[in-house]
Amino acid sequence: MKKQVAIDGPAGAGKTTVAKAVAKRMQMNYLDTGAMYRAVAYVLLQKGVDLQDRLAIEQEMDSIQMEIVYLQGEQHVFVNHEDVTPYIRTPEVSMGASAVGKVPKVRIKLVELQRETARRYDIVMDGRDIGTYVLPCAKAKFYLTASSDVRAVRRGKDMQKAGEKVDFTELEKEIIARDKADSEREFAPLRCAEDAVYLDTSRMSQDEVIAYVCKKIGEIYG
Repeated sequence: MKKQVAIDGPAGAGKTTVAKAVAKRMQMNYLDTGAMYRAVAYVLLQKGVDLQDRLAIEQEMDSIQMEIVYLQGEQHVFVNHEDVTPYIRTPEVSMGASAVGKVPKVRIKLVELQRETARRYDIVMDGRDIGTYVLPCAKAKFYLTASSDVRAVRRGKDMQKAGEKVDFTELEKEIIARDKADSEREFAPLRCAEDAVYLDTSRMSQDEVIAYVCKKIGEIYG
């Protein structure tokens, strides 16, 4: 069986940064699940599908065949045998990805592909339901979190680096609201898997978190 690492946690916990660094250090592949939703949105937009029309999206999903391929360590998303990776980072596609992600049929189909990819490659995957729903049999599971104020500061600093103005009080309110929505959603809600390593990173540096997770993976997989 391939190595599977599931990293979950709330918004602003630093999951993606940690997951990418861990994958690189442990010589595994990082699976960018967001790119998969972007790819669906891109293809549907190319077809002129209204991304607010759930029924239309569901009907089109049957004709979408997607494959994840790693070329020289980089993830590529193929849809109907076309590599759409270069086209999925536009603002329009980003907004579309959020819309298609709310459609259960899209999520179910992409989760199956995520599981299939994890059977083919050594994978590090992050999200909100990886250890509980997507890869429940993964041996290495982690739940990263931090206090809402710490997460707001971390997210805000990233936004400031990108040239955005930040209201840290409002940002923390948004994070708390996102936590509530993620935890209460009907389909695969955010929660810590019973067999996951729970890690509060409020007082840890990014490097400390990465080193800790890598150490644990080494202990689990030998």
